[in-house]
Amino acid sequence: MQQINDFFDTYARALELYDAKGMAFLYNIPCSMLSDDATSFFNDAGKLEGFFNQGSGFYRQFGIANVQPNVWSKRPYTDKIVSVKVNWQYMDVFRKPIYDCDYYYTLKLDKNNLWRIIQSVSVNERERMEEWKAKSKV
Repeated sequence: MQQINDFFDTYARALELYDAKGMAFLYNIPCSMLSDDATSFFNDAGKLEGFFNQGSGFYRQFGIANVQPNVWSKRPYTDKIVSVKVNWQYMDVFRKPIYDCDYYYTLKLDKNNLWRIIQSVSVNERERMEEWKAKSKV
């Protein structure tokens, strides 16, 4: 299960580098992303990479330079499928907190024995982001 922590550390480094290709590499194709407001399915790695390019633009625009994943729980369904809850902490270049949010992920070992995300569920990112943006306008 330590591999799961390492996996999310790798994901965090890709986020910090605004590396859309690196983020997309960590996902299984096909994969799905869910939130209260949207459901997205990706059958093409290029389209997933494009999606992450858009998100990277947001992170860059709002000064997100450091990302810390806190893995709160890991629940194996089988030897090759696991559910993981992660709290993401987003910080500026000085490591001052910007906002944090929670996600649930379903990961599966691929044929090369590497973990890949097959589903991500955003629990509260939009709300936390909006709270931060409202506070920063004051």
